[in-house]
Parts: sequence; structure tokens; C-alpha cells
Amino acid sequence: MFKREIYTNIVTRLQDQRRFIQVLAGPRQAGKTTLARQVVEEWEKRERPCHYASADEPALKDRIWLEQQWETARIDKQTCKGRAGLLILDEIQKIPGWSETVKRLWDEDTFNQRPLHVMILGSSPLMVQRGLTESLAGRFELIPVTHWLFPEMQKAFGWTVDQYIYYGGYPGAAPLIDNHQRWVRYIKDSLIETTISRDVLLMNQVNKPALLRRLFELGCNYSGRVLSYQKMTGQLQEAGNTTTLAHYLDLLHGAGLMVGLQKYAGQKVRRRASSPKLQVLNTALMSAMSGLAPDEFRASPEHWGRLAESAVGATLVNGAIATDIEVYYWLHCNREVDFVLSRGNKLVAIEVKTGRRSSGLPGIEAFSKRFKVTRKLLVGQSGITLEDFLNMPLEHWLG
Repeated sequence: MFKREIYTNIVTRLQDQRRFIQVLAGPRQAGKTTLARQVVEEWEKRERPCHYASADEPALKDRIWLEQQWETARIDKQTCKGRAGLLILDEIQKIPGWSETVKRLWDEDTFNQRPLHVMILGSSPLMVQRGLTESLAGRFELIPVTHWLFPEMQKAFGWTVDQYIYYGGYPGAAPLIDNHQRWVRYIKDSLIETTISRDVLLMNQVNKPALLRRLFELGCNYSGRVLSYQKMTGQLQEAGNTTTLAHYLDLLHGAGLMVGLQKYAGQKVRRRASSPKLQVLNTALMSAMSGLAPDEFRASPEHWGRLAESAVGATLVNGAIATDIEVYYWLHCNREVDFVLSRGNKLVAIEVKTGRRSSGLPGIEAFSKRFKVTRKLLVGQSGITLEDFLNMPLEHWLG
């Protein structure tokens, strides 16, 4: 069983007498549906009624469909008196106005003392969280499901650290790595295209879809690089203004594809005004979009170094989800700190050395003169090995 900690967390919460809507949000291929099926198996072993329904179909579902699924779960529960029922709704963000309908139905059950347990799954974390904050305040518990990290891929598939750096954390693609072209097509068609077309373009107002796609390609090509929005407009065709690019980058982040890390400045206002450091959230995106095979990547210190640094960045960002840890970079006068972890008054400065030629000079010393640094870490070469760093939970470095 993978992601056992999350599974145990879900089952424990569902057994609690205090009812909350359990919300699993995360990118495609992170394992949400598999986790839900494991919960169904456990529920059915205890002879409790369970109803699973998915809105992930080409035609958008509506509120009537949602009400029908909810009523089906109510009826199932009535036929098993004294046994708590469970309703699981997958790809909930595909239903327009879903949060208002869920709120009404949930409140009806609460008022009528019908203890129906509810799990909601969504592959667009941004859209799901919008619905939660707009309508379901005080009624839900969020359980984030992130891209698979190195220890999970190593345990499930026996991968080496080099395999993880290149192939990333998509478990569904793991059986295809012996056929490189098939693996590339799977990542591009089943994951990238599906996410962009169905989780971003279909669910959000995007006036320039071609620009968003080009921005994604740019993010894959420049992952690990600080790039101002002005420079982005120079790289992109049909470029919009900086506000449009920032919005599209937020949408790609919300879909679990990439993020624009902000510069650490001690003041949040100044952080928001900084140029973003582009960072993919799964290195498989970089590898598949590059057109380079694993041996070609490995033969180039520049390409491999950038990929390895992006693997570190993706691990940090995914590990920080649903915690009070924030991830930044720092750059001043060509002095750079690759990653900065911040929690409360603790700061950890991380330099990644992978043998590639850096675009900036090491900046930990300069950073330490400006800010009170708790720990200074070197990853790669003579410092912490990449394998050791990727194997440790994020909290370890802030302990």
C-alpha cells in the first residue's frame, strides 16, 4: 500500500464521531483515486454502505448530477440501518457551483442527523480550494496529495536517485521507462495535455491559451532560473502583459505543474514584487519536454545539473505543501542562494552544487550578512549527497 500515512489519516478521520468533509486535493497521477479505492475496500470489509462517483468525463456534470449521487448514498445508508455510509465524489471541480450544492446537502444531513460521511477528490487544487473557502468554511478538512517523492518511488519501484531525477514522480508512468518514446508520449499526452486542457483551460477563463502553453514550455526549459516577466515577454510569442503572465503562472501552479518561487526579502510586499524563479513540480515534465534521452542528459553537466537542481526544488515545494514552511530563492548583485526555507524565525539557506556552470555566484555568505540564518546547507559534491537530501523529510532541515 502506497502513501500509507495518508490512508491511515483518512480512515482515522472517517471513524471520528466529529463529522467533517474529507477533501483530497492534488495533481493528476498523485494517487487520489487509488487512495479512495483503498478506503472503499476497507469500508466494505466492515459491511458499511459506500457510493463512489466521478465527474471526470468529457461532458461537464451539473448540480443535478451531484444531488443524484448524494441521494443515492443516502438511500444506501438507509438500507443498512445503524451503519455509517460513505459518499466519495471524484473530480469535484468539474461541477460548476459544486461547493454551494455540497454545503446545502451537507447542512441538510447535519440538521436531520443523517451521519453520512463524505470524501471529495479534486485534481485541480486551486479550483478545489476556491470552492472550499467560498462556501464550506468550518465543514472540511484538507488532505493534500502531492507528487511522489524519491522515497516513495524508490520503495514502490526500486528506483535509483538518477532514475528519479530524470523520470520524476509519476507512478503510472514508471512501468514505461524501458520504452523511452512510449514514456515521453504518456507524459505529454496523458498528463501534460490532459492537465492543461481539462484542469486549466476548461475550468478557468484563459483569453490566450496559446500563450499559457508557451509559458509552460518556457518554464520547463528554464526551470531553476530566475526570469523577470519582462524577459519572459521577450521569449514568448503573442506575449501579454506581466499581469497576464503572472496569472497564468498561478494557474499552472494550481494545476500542479510548476511554480514561480519568490525572492526572500524579509518583507512580503517586496517578495511579491520580485522576479520569479521558475520551478517545475515534477522533473518528468522537464525531461519529456526536452527531447533528450537519459544518457544524453547525463552526458551534459549543464543539462543534468539543472535537472538535479530542479529535483531538489520540486522536493522542497511539494514537501512544504500544507505546512507552515515557505520556499524562496535569493539573488542580489549576482550572488545567489538556490533555495531558502522559512518557518517562523528559522531560515535555512541551501546551495545545490551539481557540477554545472552556475549563472550566479554562491551567495550564502552575503545572504547571512543580511539575515539571521539558522542553517547553511550544501547539497551535492562535497556536501550532503543528493540521495541523502531527497530521502529526508523537509522538517528535518528545520529541526
